[in-house]
Amino acid sequence: MKRYIALDIGDVRIGVARSDIMGIIASPLETINRKKVKSVKRIAELCKENNTTSIVVGIPKSLDGEEKRQAEKVREYIEKLKKEIKNLEIIEVDERFSTVIADNILKELNKNGAIEKRKVVDKVAASIILQTYLDMKK
Repeated sequence: MKRYIALDIGDVRIGVARSDIMGIIASPLETINRKKVKSVKRIAELCKENNTTSIVVGIPKSLDGEEKRQAEKVREYIEKLKKEIKNLEIIEVDERFSTVIADNILKELNKNGAIEKRKVVDKVAASIILQTYLDMKK
């Protein structure tokens, strides 16, 4: 069985999601504030706590599929992850529209204003990245 963690890596926050133990369903897990927490270390802890076998990382692309500066930043971060977490496979996937979809879902769910969107949008985006990957594997 494979257990996945997915990352939606931004300059300020990293959204984290995980799969169930069967590797079928993705769920939001945590949002890491990169300015307050040593994010690579926290991701390593989450991987250990969740018996993770693979990390799925969303690579941002433009609508035409080109990679811009943000994709370079994500790849630089992946290199830091590889130094800290040596025994896990890191899978790169196209994350186009994941944050837009997450934003739309949260707008729909948050009609009464109870959800502080910026605190959850990244982990919801990570769960969308992961669910898309899991669905493609079927």
